[in-house]
Amino acid sequence: MDVVYTGPKGAVAAIIPAGGSGQRFGRSQPKQFIDLAGWPVLAHTLARFDQTTLVDRVILVVPADFRDEARSQIVNRYGFQKVQRIVAGGRSRQESVYNGFLALDDDVGLVAVHDGVRPLVRVSTIEAAIESAREYGAAIAAVPVRDTLKQVSDHAIRATLDRRQVWQAQTPQVFDRLWLAEALAEARRDGFTGTDESVLVERLGRPVHVVPGEADNIKITTPEDLVFAEALVKFDSEERGMRMGMGYDVHALTPNRKLMLGGVEIPFEKGLAGHSDADVLIHALCDALLGAIGQGDIGHHFPDTDPRWAGAPGVTLLGLVGEMVRQAGYKLVNADMILMAQRPRIKDYRQTMIEAMAGALDTDPALLNVKATTTEGLGPVGREEGMAAMASVLLLPRRD
Repeated sequence: MDVVYTGPKGAVAAIIPAGGSGQRFGRSQPKQFIDLAGWPVLAHTLARFDQTTLVDRVILVVPADFRDEARSQIVNRYGFQKVQRIVAGGRSRQESVYNGFLALDDDVGLVAVHDGVRPLVRVSTIEAAIESAREYGAAIAAVPVRDTLKQVSDHAIRATLDRRQVWQAQTPQVFDRLWLAEALAEARRDGFTGTDESVLVERLGRPVHVVPGEADNIKITTPEDLVFAEALVKFDSEERGMRMGMGYDVHALTPNRKLMLGGVEIPFEKGLAGHSDADVLIHALCDALLGAIGQGDIGHHFPDTDPRWAGAPGVTLLGLVGEMVRQAGYKLVNADMILMAQRPRIKDYRQTMIEAMAGALDTDPALLNVKATTTEGLGPVGREEGMAAMASVLLLPRRD
């Protein structure tokens, strides 16, 4: 009768082996301490384990001479709360994992091993491997091989392997503590060195399950890997930091006022009524920008009860709002605006308006777009009682 696996009891601990000297990387400093997008590589890795609630504590394994640096410049500096111990690594990765295993507390039931130089692992991948190991006793992250694989001997192809049955192992690799203890002890007794922990457990005849990893969960081994990781971190941080905003404004038309649109005076028999110069296009753009950074609206910052803003040019207000965007740590990706007016036609002034607004924002005119539409004679705009405008913007975090 098959024995049903009942699952480990106790805490979940992660062993992060980062004990390599980085000789293959070609630098004097170990690669786990090298800067990646403003943080050491190892700090990125530890941050992922801080973010999951499924890992209770972390054992960090680093070269013996770098234990103090790891604590002061990474763990303490970035405030990682789960690092329980920092231990010295061994001559091989397997020895480093063994040293980390010896530092575990007795209440640990499940052990996750993850390369310190795989800084882009996703929290969802960590948690999927842990949940699978809870059910089956052992699980690793892996990705299917994409390329055709050849078995080669003496520079000649001997066979073509079925890639549908071949996966590329990654970390984390998560195990029942007792299974991993037995696997490490057996390997030491036999003098066997494996390329990962999974192969040690496999030697015992234990089943190891696979959870889908991610192609970007790369191990930084060469300088080229670092360049690739930098690009991935930048893309990820920008994607997560996107902010969108929308703005809308409307003003009545009135005689004896200049018509200001997009910071440009447009010849017309009427102008727009308002406390400032009533530049409806710029006001909509200001509202979109303020909305994107979560700073209310134009009426909050420039109320019509404040005499300072009486007759204020729209470009002045836009310049102030642009500075708020910069202070908030964002930059403009693009802005799209639409003016709703029956008359006048603005096509001859469109580029001048774009340049005026870009100047106020100190940005590239190519990032701004202005278009116009009539309402086919419908509503207040169609009856030439007023004009309206809408704007939408996209912002990203600044990196300077």
